[in-house]
Amino acid sequence: MHEIILPEAKPALEWVNNRVLQKVSPKRRHAVAQSEFVSALTAWTHERKNGVAATEWHFQVRPPGEIGRTLVPDIAFLSYARMPLEQLKDTDIPRVSPDAVVEVRSPEDAQADIDEKTRVYLGAGTAVVFLVDPQRKTITIRDAAGSRILREDETLQHAALPGFSLVVRTLFTLPGEDRPK
Repeated sequence: MHEIILPEAKPALEWVNNRVLQKVSPKRRHAVAQSEFVSALTAWTHERKNGVAATEWHFQVRPPGEIGRTLVPDIAFLSYARMPLEQLKDTDIPRVSPDAVVEVRSPEDAQADIDEKTRVYLGAGTAVVFLVDPQRKTITIRDAAGSRILREDETLQHAALPGFSLVVRTLFTLPGEDRPK
């Protein structure tokens, strides 16, 4: 089985639905949601010392029986259980899928592309994909058990991120607005 390796570009390139797809430069809603989510996830990883959370991180992902391909999640969490710290320190582009992926929807995103990226991540071993929709102010959780939607007044928690929790509203409110405690 071969793999598709894409050149470096800004914004990053991904292989989705058998074509090159360039990521979109985020606008405010996307950027704020991404920033708030990665800040909470990074604080959790520092507290637990269990892995790394980062934005726009390139992964070479390969579901069984398929080609390997480049995907660049808005946010990825890769645990030291999945890739030990010493190995991760020497790896710029992991050849494993992240434990958890966060994709923040942009108005330009096609649903077919979102669905395909989710399918590929889950097929390659990602435990959970969080689909953040700033327009609807929701998070859709997709994992082996299926799909469920969280609204602004709910709290995100998942077994793939033990001890992590995030009030959904946090992703959609600006400093100075009524923020959850």
